[in-house]
Amino acid sequence: MQGLDLSEEIATVYVVDDDPMVRDGLDSLLRSVGYRVRCFASPREFMQYRHSEGASCLVLDIRMPGQSGLDFQAELARAGDAIPIVFLTGHGDVPMSVRAIKAGAMEFLLKPFREQDLLDAVAACLDKSRAQRGETALMEDLRRRYATLSQRQQEVMALVVQGLLNKQTAGELELSEITVKIHRGQVMRKMQANTLADLIRMADRLGLPAKPAGRG
Repeated sequence: MQGLDLSEEIATVYVVDDDPMVRDGLDSLLRSVGYRVRCFASPREFMQYRHSEGASCLVLDIRMPGQSGLDFQAELARAGDAIPIVFLTGHGDVPMSVRAIKAGAMEFLLKPFREQDLLDAVAACLDKSRAQRGETALMEDLRRRYATLSQRQQEVMALVVQGLLNKQTAGELELSEITVKIHRGQVMRKMQANTLADLIRMADRLGLPAKPAGRG
């Protein structure tokens, strides 16, 4: 399966910091290297605006009035939002940085930080975001292909990827061997699998059950 080429899209960097001078500085720096930038004074503002704009990352202040950056990181995780995060703080400590990184943050930078350190961290986040989007697109495509299979074809696929031969699959499903061969060919065509190994990898990514539903 070929991944999608997402490298040429304009990436978006979201900045959430309650200090307007910091926001302005980050906006200028990030735009100077070609990123689209959206700045917010609080997590609430960010959530009210947020919408899909392709590859993205979040540059997040860790200490803000109301909800802290760490608490907001936890909220995003509970919501299943995997946007990569770079934390910024002027009052960081080791336990705080460990908590952020363990919770999935890509980087934890102390203010004042080197501009290049921030740019490198943002670039790494956007690479991760592109990979996540590519994986999501591939999974959606696989699910669409699988949905085109009839119930019988899904049953055949489930047994074939276990390594059963056509004769064994025919016996399991009480079909003729020639019928299984026909279904198997249709499965390969609809799933766009060139080899059995391709089909097995697809089934694994789809998390298919070991056996068709309803069979012991």
